[in-house]
Amino acid sequence: MNPTLTDVAQRAGVSLSTASRAFSDPDRIGRDTLRRIITAAEEIGYVASAGRRSRSSLPTRSATVAMIVPDIGNPVWAGFVKAAQAHGWNRRQTVVLTDTDGSPDREREIIGELHERVDGFVVCSPRLPAHDIVELCGDTPLVLVNRTSNETNSVVPDAVDGLRQALEYLRVLGHEHVAYAQGSPLSWSNQTRVEAIQQLADQADIELEVLGWQAETVAGGQAAAASVVASGATAVIAHNDLMALGIMSGAAALGVEVPGELSVVGIDDTPLAEVGRPTLTSIQVPMSRAGVMSIDMLHQQLTAETPAEPRTITLPTQLVVRQSTGPVAGWTPARRDRSDG
Repeated sequence: MNPTLTDVAQRAGVSLSTASRAFSDPDRIGRDTLRRIITAAEEIGYVASAGRRSRSSLPTRSATVAMIVPDIGNPVWAGFVKAAQAHGWNRRQTVVLTDTDGSPDREREIIGELHERVDGFVVCSPRLPAHDIVELCGDTPLVLVNRTSNETNSVVPDAVDGLRQALEYLRVLGHEHVAYAQGSPLSWSNQTRVEAIQQLADQADIELEVLGWQAETVAGGQAAAASVVASGATAVIAHNDLMALGIMSGAAALGVEVPGELSVVGIDDTPLAEVGRPTLTSIQVPMSRAGVMSIDMLHQQLTAETPAEPRTITLPTQLVVRQSTGPVAGWTPARRDRSDG
């Protein structure tokens, strides 16, 4: 006689209704209880009927996920990791966090050390080429964040639309000369943004100054401030919020008023954007949503019966206007377009 659900419940020491939920609605059961039920089912050879399970809800063993970020000190990753860990708990995934300090060598070392000890990887803003990461991970499921690949799943923000919104807003305020403060030369996001902003600035008839690479930190922004001021640009878009805040600090030290003489825009819209003075205009990137999506994509890879084609999820971005941006000197609504005068 084939084992029944009642047999599973008795072996696991739970009620029949609890055993039933393990296969029909596993998220309602505690992790330890679910593990006990699934183990009992495996031991006696119980197979849930098709009516009790679906591919999306089929319980699996607990998985350990290595989440690799370039700089845990950057608050953009705090929201991402928090959302991913919370959602991973519902997916029965234990998230182990590691920090590469933006080093490709460290990234390579971490993946090499962990690829046989974890069930999956979420690699965020990697410094290594995507193909190298795929090879290092081997058969271990992988999701990339802030990096596209035709070899594995990825989650990326729509950088083009956010930058378009920022440039259009600055253009309406009379800014015709804008600088872009770059981040790391190893950053795929930085390369993508440079290409996008160059094309968008050309379309908007804005003179663009792409400044040299800097560390993606407040100190990097402070170092970039002198180049921003020297460029003569009336507005600057920084690679991230930390650099934008550093530029504001450096500009103040040079006697340049923000936004009176220089408008500043960040990217990421971290909580720090709201607490500075002036508050920071920033392009909002939904990193908490990215954390959830990365866990979902990894879960699909871990539970799929056959490998699926790699796909990329693109998340929307939105300009959030605050106090660090304003019109150029002498601007009036009547002069918002050079063709008017």
